[in-house]
Amino acid sequence: MELVTHKKMKGDRHMPWGKGTVVTGARGYVFLAGNTGTAQNYDPSSGKGGAVGDAATQWRSILTNIKSDLEELGTSLEHLIKITQYVKGPFPNGGALSSPNFRLDIMDEFFAEHCPKHCSYNNPPPSEVIGVAALAHPDLVIEIVAVAALPD
Repeated sequence: MELVTHKKMKGDRHMPWGKGTVVTGARGYVFLAGNTGTAQNYDPSSGKGGAVGDAATQWRSILTNIKSDLEELGTSLEHLIKITQYVKGPFPNGGALSSPNFRLDIMDEFFAEHCPKHCSYNNPPPSEVIGVAALAHPDLVIEIVAVAALPD
């Protein structure tokens, strides 16, 4: 299997997300459900429990869950194709990137340790950052959806 992520450039500046990933020879794909940083006692049917800590803690929890889920399903961060990030406001400057809940620094720190090829300054997978007013629980500030290839 081969994954080639094409860099997204604006003039001579490298953007912190990829243009697209071309996958050849994959056995299949893994489409993860949205991951959130919920506490162990979270019960969506009763609404009891909540989120784990602040935005940085939620990011770390989610990225750890994604890594674990991918490995459990037969792939890894190395085969990540695309991520979608849903970031809860506030949006002081009008966009999702201005939210204190958007933590590219935490994502880069995590990938630097677990899969350096996906750091924003290297050659990250394509991604979207979507600003939202609310997520499934009022304490949640980020939800991430990931897609990965299954190696042959």
